[in-house]
Amino acid sequence: MTAPDPEAQRIRSYLVTQANRLTIPELVEKMTADALQLRDAAAAVPPADFNDRPGADEWSAAEVLTHVLEMTERGAESIEGILDHGAIPPRMADQISGETRSGLQTAADYWQAFTARRELLYARVLGASGDEHLEIPITHPNFGPFSWREWLLFMRVHDLDHMRQLQAITAHFGGAGQSWPPP
Repeated sequence: MTAPDPEAQRIRSYLVTQANRLTIPELVEKMTADALQLRDAAAAVPPADFNDRPGADEWSAAEVLTHVLEMTERGAESIEGILDHGAIPPRMADQISGETRSGLQTAADYWQAFTARRELLYARVLGASGDEHLEIPITHPNFGPFSWREWLLFMRVHDLDHMRQLQAITAHFGGAGQSWPPP
């Protein structure tokens, strides 16, 4: 057995501490505000390069945003299942599939799908008292088990991690992309 990664331990400690210190409205406010950075990073990718990989072993902006959307959907379904039914969610897989979402062609399309799903999640968690079923874990392969509150904050960290990836893609293609909101 290998020792846990110190960086993963540091991130996990932050998530657990902050998620249990902040109120649910504060968590939602933090997620909503910081997601705007993800939106802006996605919009900055040159539209002509949106589906292009910067390198053979790297992901396109469309693949990154598909992954972010998939993690949003899985996380939201897990949190809602815990809150609504006390359901134990399946173990999370935090891997990019290399696929893109059918029907979503632009950063604005992805952002619309992302915010639509997040708004449903935010509405549900804002109706929670915050202490429901905290013993039921959502388990991440690198960071371990989290309560639904902790996973909610993990989603923010996940967004910001992939925001940096989108910024690197933009830098590679040398573009400023679109302004937000798109015309």
